[in-house]
Amino acid sequence: MNRIVILASGSGSNAENIINYFEKTIKTKVVCVLTNKVSAGVIDRCNRLKVPCLSFNKAAFIENETVLSVLKSLKPSLIVLAGFLWKIPENLILSFPDKIINIHPSLLPKYGGKGMYGDYVHEAVKLNNETETGITIHYVNNKYDDGTVIFQKSTQISTSDSAIDIASKVHALEYEHFPKIIEQLLEAHG
Repeated sequence: MNRIVILASGSGSNAENIINYFEKTIKTKVVCVLTNKVSAGVIDRCNRLKVPCLSFNKAAFIENETVLSVLKSLKPSLIVLAGFLWKIPENLILSFPDKIINIHPSLLPKYGGKGMYGDYVHEAVKLNNETETGITIHYVNNKYDDGTVIFQKSTQISTSDSAIDIASKVHALEYEHFPKIIEQLLEAHG
């Protein structure tokens, strides 16, 4: 069985979408969600969906190997970042080569890097009068939003679109494509 572990920092809408997508399959399951915020909305979603969810602090993630030990014990086929805002430490990247992926709410390399996430991205896209934006799913390396691109999908935006409208279009792409790309990756590495 393919085992997915999700790392999330926020409300968890992408995490819930992924959990629900794989709930229908027998060969892939989300076995655990890890969050770096004890108040993250993803915790309530996991409780409702009956998926284990663990929270951790910066020391457990960066200074010692607590999170690494938990991840190793979970034996993930893939680690999926779904709105996870901390940079992944080198020890995790080395322990899970080509097994950590992220989704970013822009067409990288545009609007990537430290501090570029969520509404900050959509506001920058609006401010720069872009005519399209989209999503990028990529492998995680030791730099923000810099790993090898796996998949990109764009959507058109108009001058009348607000940052909220842009966010809505990007979320629709995320919900449609992220679970399918995860599934394709798992099948390819099966």
